[in-house]
Amino acid sequence: MRSESRPPAELRGNALQLTMATGAFAACFAVFGSVSAMMPILKRRLDLGPVEVSLALAIPVLLGSLGRVPLGMLADRYGGRRVFLAVLAASAVAVGLMGAVASYGQLLACGFALGIALASFSVGVGFVSRWYPASRQGAALGVYGAGNVGQSLAAFGAPLVAGALGFRWGFWAFGLIALGWLVAFAALARDAGPPQPARPLRDVLRPLADRRSWALSLYYFLTFGGFVAMAVYLPTFLTDLFHLTPQDAGLRTAGFVVLATAARPLGGVLADRVGGRRILLAVFPAIAAMAALMAVPAIGAFTVGALGMAAAIGLGNGAVFKLVPEYFPASIGSVTGLVGAAGGLGGFFPPLALGVVHQATGAYAPGFALLGAFALACLALLWASGRPAHATAQGATRARDLA
Repeated sequence: MRSESRPPAELRGNALQLTMATGAFAACFAVFGSVSAMMPILKRRLDLGPVEVSLALAIPVLLGSLGRVPLGMLADRYGGRRVFLAVLAASAVAVGLMGAVASYGQLLACGFALGIALASFSVGVGFVSRWYPASRQGAALGVYGAGNVGQSLAAFGAPLVAGALGFRWGFWAFGLIALGWLVAFAALARDAGPPQPARPLRDVLRPLADRRSWALSLYYFLTFGGFVAMAVYLPTFLTDLFHLTPQDAGLRTAGFVVLATAARPLGGVLADRVGGRRILLAVFPAIAAMAALMAVPAIGAFTVGALGMAAAIGLGNGAVFKLVPEYFPASIGSVTGLVGAAGGLGGFFPPLALGVVHQATGAYAPGFALLGAFALACLALLWASGRPAHATAQGATRARDLA
């Protein structure tokens, strides 16, 4: 009988476990992405206004953000395998209910429950990082983060499936994908070592008082929050401003997600080689420049800006999460939960702001201007903080122990 875990001393990386975690995250992200992909259709069916659409898009991100903290702690305590299985099951149920919504209230309630799929991210970071030595965690976590491609699958596939099989199947198809991966994950996934022994709550929360964890949270608020906001809002934005069909808007959104997803592992690899801070020093001004292009109400400038934005935030996502296990090797799940929650909240507020700004002014440009200004503020903070130590001596020792 195959063992459920292996001693940490044997860890040199495990491609199978990385594949299982990445696939689970991709399935969850496809479930989450089905809401934004189907929103142009939902908008017509339920006769929704701009603010109602923005709120419906933001609600799943709320649970997906706040839920990352407790899920990260649970993964530290009970192991990523058990928690990921529970999240996959809950995601399948939530997207199944979404296919039956018939009112705006039901849309908000089911959308909130669907946020559990987005919250899955912090579970996989702890699961994957314990299979890899510190020198390879940037690349491994970059590959895991490429599970964002599930959003692309939903953006492109949901409108096509709904058109071919009916509205409900635009959601139910992704519930079946989640259930299928749940079965595979149960059969093949293994934790790298036994769950951590129970610790007092104050010890679990202590890393969250470290200012480095909050700085990483701010940077991820911009990079991953920007990814989520753009991915969930692009279908609606493209259909409203440029009058594209839902299928065309979904295809363009899928391209955005694929590029951002492909850039994330590259960001992790580069961070392994030159350091996450150097990558972020280049990423933040690039985000500001691309936001300026997206503010131009012309499809050509917007397309260039969107693709450049996808590349920049993808690189930034990979760089930020290289630093989490480096700084906090003994509390990866907890800190990942905090940083991931900040990133999720970064995806919660922009859609609301865009909806309010558009309803008040009839334009989206002021929202993109705010995004660019925030990126420059992050750049100023990173520059002012100076070059951090690569890792504390104690952190490096713990990382070698884990490896």
